[in-house]
Amino acid sequence: MPASLAHLHTNNCSSIFAHPPMLIQTQINPTLKIPSFSRKPIQTHTLKDICLRGNLKEAFQSLPVSSNDHPDETYAPVLELCAQKKALSQGLQIHARMIKSCSVSESVFLATKLVFMYGKCGSVRNAEKVFDQMGQRSIFTWNAMIGAYVSNGKPFEVLQTYKEMRVLGVSLDAYSFPSLLKASGLLKNLYLGSEIHGLAVKFGYDSTVCVVNSLVAMYAKCDDLFGARRLFGRIDQKDDVVSWNSIISAYSSNGRSMEALELFREMQKAGLDSNTYTVVACLQACEDYSFRKLGKEIHAAVLKSAQLLDAYVAGALVAMYVRCCKMSEAVRTFNKLEEKDKVAWNSVLTGFIQNGMCSEALHFFHDFQNAGEKPDQVTVISILVACGRLGYLLNGMELHAYAIKNGFDLDLQVGNTLIDMYAKCSCVNYMGYAFNRMPDKDLISWTTVIAGYAQNSYALKAFELFRELQLIDIDVDPMMIGSILLACSELACVPQVKEIHGYIMRRGLSDVVLRNMIVDVYGECGHIDYAVQTFESIQFKDVVSWTSMISAYVHNGLANEALELFHILNKTNIHPDSIVLKSALSAASSLSALKYGKEIHGFVIRQNFSEGSIASSLVDMYSRCGMVENAHTIFKSIQSKDLVLWTSMINAYGMHGHGKVAIDLFNKMKENLTPDHVAFLSVLYACSHSGLTAEGRQFFEIMKYEYQLEPWPEHYACLVDLLGRANCLEEAYEFVKSMQMAPTAEIWCALLRACQVHSNQELGEIAVQKLLELGSTNPGHYVLVSNVFAAKGRCKDAEKIRSRMKERGLKKSPGCSWIEVGNRIHTFIARDKSHPECHHITKKLDQITEKVEKEGGYIAQTKFVLHNVEENEKVKMLYGHSERLAIAYGLLKTAEQTPIRVTKNLRVCGDCHTFCKLVSKLFGRELVVRDANRFHHFEDGVCSCGDFW
Repeated sequence: MPASLAHLHTNNCSSIFAHPPMLIQTQINPTLKIPSFSRKPIQTHTLKDICLRGNLKEAFQSLPVSSNDHPDETYAPVLELCAQKKALSQGLQIHARMIKSCSVSESVFLATKLVFMYGKCGSVRNAEKVFDQMGQRSIFTWNAMIGAYVSNGKPFEVLQTYKEMRVLGVSLDAYSFPSLLKASGLLKNLYLGSEIHGLAVKFGYDSTVCVVNSLVAMYAKCDDLFGARRLFGRIDQKDDVVSWNSIISAYSSNGRSMEALELFREMQKAGLDSNTYTVVACLQACEDYSFRKLGKEIHAAVLKSAQLLDAYVAGALVAMYVRCCKMSEAVRTFNKLEEKDKVAWNSVLTGFIQNGMCSEALHFFHDFQNAGEKPDQVTVISILVACGRLGYLLNGMELHAYAIKNGFDLDLQVGNTLIDMYAKCSCVNYMGYAFNRMPDKDLISWTTVIAGYAQNSYALKAFELFRELQLIDIDVDPMMIGSILLACSELACVPQVKEIHGYIMRRGLSDVVLRNMIVDVYGECGHIDYAVQTFESIQFKDVVSWTSMISAYVHNGLANEALELFHILNKTNIHPDSIVLKSALSAASSLSALKYGKEIHGFVIRQNFSEGSIASSLVDMYSRCGMVENAHTIFKSIQSKDLVLWTSMINAYGMHGHGKVAIDLFNKMKENLTPDHVAFLSVLYACSHSGLTAEGRQFFEIMKYEYQLEPWPEHYACLVDLLGRANCLEEAYEFVKSMQMAPTAEIWCALLRACQVHSNQELGEIAVQKLLELGSTNPGHYVLVSNVFAAKGRCKDAEKIRSRMKERGLKKSPGCSWIEVGNRIHTFIARDKSHPECHHITKKLDQITEKVEKEGGYIAQTKFVLHNVEENEKVKMLYGHSERLAIAYGLLKTAEQTPIRVTKNLRVCGDCHTFCKLVSKLFGRELVVRDANRFHHFEDGVCSCGDFW
C-alpha cells in the first residue's frame, strides 16, 4: 500500500482471551470431585487478523451477517486485502454487500477505500463512479483517485484532477505529490513537474523523503539528470534507501550505466543495506555484454541474501542475462523460479529472439504452452518474429488465427509484426490482408508493407502504396525511401530513381545511408555516370559507400575501374570488409587478373581477415584466372565448408574440363550437405563440358525425383547442350518438347548450336523459328541465327536478321581479348591498332603465323568466317582475331617457360583453337585461354577440352 494511504490502517488489536466461568454448587451430600479445567486461554481471531494473514477466502467466510454497527471496521480490512490481491471480482462483491447493508456515500472513509481498491485492481471506471457519487471528499480521497489514474497509466486524467483540486481549493498534503510528480514524469512534462516542485517548496514538503524521492524520479523521467542529481545532493542525511534507489534508477533508466553503478558503490560505502528495488535498478544498469561480470557479482550477492530474491529480482536477473547474451544463464535462472509469471516467460522468449536463437524460442514456446500459459500480445509478437526469420509460414498462420480469435491482430504492434512475418515468408497476399485489416496504421506499418512488396519483387505494388502514403499526413523516413529504391532497382527504371533522388534532396533526407543506396540503385540500373556523381558528392564516405561504387563498376562490366577504386580505398583510413573484398575479387575474376587477385588475397592474410568468410570468392577468383590448383588449396584449407564453397569448387573443376573430379566432389558433398539447384547446375555443367552424357542424364533424374527439385530453365538448357554435344539431337528435341514449362531462348540456342555443329538442318530450322518467335533481347541469339544462315549460304536471310537487330537497337559485342602483363590489363579488339606497341605486336604475330604455317602445317580455315567477302580477306580477318594479338603480346613481353593467360569475351573459333595448339607446341609455352564458355589449357599441341567445346 502506498504511503499516501498509510493513515487508513487501523491499529492492530490485541488478542481477546475468554475465561470459562467455574460453576460451584454447595450441597449437603459430600462434595463431588469435579475435575479441574485448564485455565489456558483460548485464542480467537478478528477479521482484521485474518486479512493481515492474506487469506481472502477465510476473510469472506468471517464477514458478519450484519455490519450496520461498525461498517468501517468490518469492510476496510477486506477492501485492503482485495486491493493487495488485485481481486476485482471479490471487491465488486464487497461493494454490493456494502450498498445493501449501509450507505457507502455517507462514509467518506469507506468510499475512499473503494476508490483505492478499484484503482489497484485496474478498474478505473468503477473508481471514478464511486468518486463522482461522493458528497464529501477528503484529501485522502483525492489522493486515492490520483493514485488510481497513475497506477493505470492515465497521466492526462491526473492532470485534469489536479486542476480540479486547484480550482476547488483542495490543499495538497505530502502524499499528493508523489502521484502528481509521477504523472509529470510519464508525460515528460518538465514544466508541470517544476510547477508541482514549486508547490512542494511552498507547502514545506520539499524536505519530506517521499516527496524528494519522487522529485528525483520526475526529473530523471523528464531527461533532466542534472536536476535529479542536484536534488539528491541536497539531502543532508542520505540514510534512506529509497532515495538511493531513486537516483540509481534515474541514471539506469537513462542509459547512464556506469554512473548508476558508481552510485550503488557509494550507497554500499555509506553502510546502507540494499533492497529488491536497489538490486533491480543495478541489474537494469548492466545493459550489455561488457557488464556480464558485474551482473554475475550482483547475482551472487542476491543468492547470499535470500531475502532479496523475489519475483521482481528474478525477472530482472533473467532480463540482465538476456541483454548480456548469456541465454544459458537466463534459462537457468528462470528454471529456478518457484512461481513463473507471464513476464518471466516473455523475457526469456524475447531473449532468444534478440540473440538470434529462433529455433530455441519455438521450443521454449512449446514449454510455455505445456505449462498452461496463454500467449498475450508480447508472446505473439515474439513467436511471429521467430516464424518470420525461420520462414515457418504455417506456424505463423496458426499464430495469426490465434491472434484474430483473441482480438490481438487489431493491436498495432501485432499487426506490424504479422506484416513482417508474411513478408519474410514471401506470402504477399496474406501480408496485404494483415495490412488492410489494421484499424490504425503508423509509419512502421507502411514502411514494413512497402518493404515487403519491394523485397518480394512486387515493385509496382510498392510504388502504388508509396503514392497512397503521400496523400495522408505521415512523414516519410529514410527506411521507407530505402524500400522504394529497392523497388526502383527491381524495375531498373532510371527516371523513377531520379524522381526519388530529387524527392530525397528536397526533403533533406539525404544522409550517407540513402546516398549509398542511390549509388547502388544507379549501378543496378546501368546508369554508372549518376552513380559516380552521387558517390563523389558524399563528403564523409563509409565502407558501404566504397562497396556500393565498386559493386556498381563490377555490375556494369567496368572491372578495371573497380580495381582502381579498390586501390584508392586502401590508401584511406577505412578498412575494407568482406563485401568489399568479394566485389574486388569478382572484378579480378572477370578480368582473369591473377596478379590483382593474388594482391587481394595477400591483403586478406596481412589483415588477419578470416579466409573462411570469402573462401568461395577466392576459389572462384583462382579458378577463373586459370589456377584451379590454387583454388583447390584454398578449398582444402577451410575446415567448415558450406554449400556455396562446395558448389564453387565443383564449378571450378567443370569449367576446366575435369568432369569426373567434379562428380567425385559432388558425391562427397552429398554425404553431409543437401545439394540445391545451383549445386546441381554446376555438376551438370561439368558433365556437359566433359562429354559425360550418361552421368548428366542421371544427375538430372536424381535432382528431379530424389531431391524433389523442380528444374530451372538453366538445367534444361544444360542437359540439351549435353545431349547436343553428344550428337543425340533427336533425344534433345524430344526432351525439349516434353518440358513442363515453355522452353526459353537459351534452350533453343543450345539445340541450334548443336544442330550447327552436327549439320542437322531440319532440327536447326525448327530451333531457328522457335528462337525468332520468342523475340529475344539478347543480341547473341540473333548473331547465332545469322551465322547459321550465312553458313548455309542464305545471305539474304542473314542480312534480314541483322536488320532486325538494328531495328530493336541491339548490337553485337565485338570480339575482345585481354592479357595481364606487368601491372596492367592490356585489351585487344579484332584487327586492333590502338595499342601503343601495335607495330611490335603486329610484327611478332606475323612471325608466329609464319612459323606455325611452315613448321606446323597451319592452313587458315576460312569456313569460320561467315562474312560475305573474298577468300583472302577472310584469311586476314582470321589472322587479326583478338586472342592472337593478346598471345603475340604475351610472347613478346613475358618470360620464357611462364604460362600465357588470355581471356576472351566470346567463344574461341575452331581456327583459333588450332592456332593455339600449334603455338603451344612450337613455342614451348602453356597457353591458358578462357573464353565465354570454359577454359582451354593448351600444352604441347594438345587442349584440355579434347576439342570438345
